[in-house]
Amino acid sequence: MAFTVIVGNAAQLIIRNTEDERLGQGFEDVFAQYGSLLSRVANSYEANHALQQELLQEIAIAVWQGLTRFKGDSSVKTYILKIAHNRAVTHVANQVKRIDTDEYNDDVVVEQSSQISPETATSQQQSLSRLLVKVRALAVQPRQVLTLSLEGLSYDEIADICGLTKSHVGVILKRAKASVLEGNSDE
Repeated sequence: MAFTVIVGNAAQLIIRNTEDERLGQGFEDVFAQYGSLLSRVANSYEANHALQQELLQEIAIAVWQGLTRFKGDSSVKTYILKIAHNRAVTHVANQVKRIDTDEYNDDVVVEQSSQISPETATSQQQSLSRLLVKVRALAVQPRQVLTLSLEGLSYDEIADICGLTKSHVGVILKRAKASVLEGNSDE
């Protein structure tokens, strides 16, 4: 099966299946709708920008391959998030096995609008950076549950994606939020 991966920015990754244009078009529609969501998933698992791009490509390929197996038992969003989180967990496990001595810059880019002062934008960027560091410090399961919740998924959808019960999702989410918010009362 031949395909091409083209990366502009993280939210505009496109895969074209040269043998089955119909499948490629279906993927393009799904990625046009959920590309930024998948980019945020990659960002929540990987701090390094280059590795985020690599992870996003892995996720995109997995989603592209997984669309052929989609049976409609859940929403497309839930289905692709399950694929994305499973791929991200595999990516993190593989990265942990690597011995990597390079230090990477963990700058988070916050888009500035003309209505936001540079001081406010800097403050927002610093807050977002601190939040991402805390989210990335969580164990895989709480991080997965928290990021899915932040994407607006219901407890039932999160339970389906993670293979948990609805009540266990609630417990994990409460603990993850407490862990991330710990020490933020003075800000």
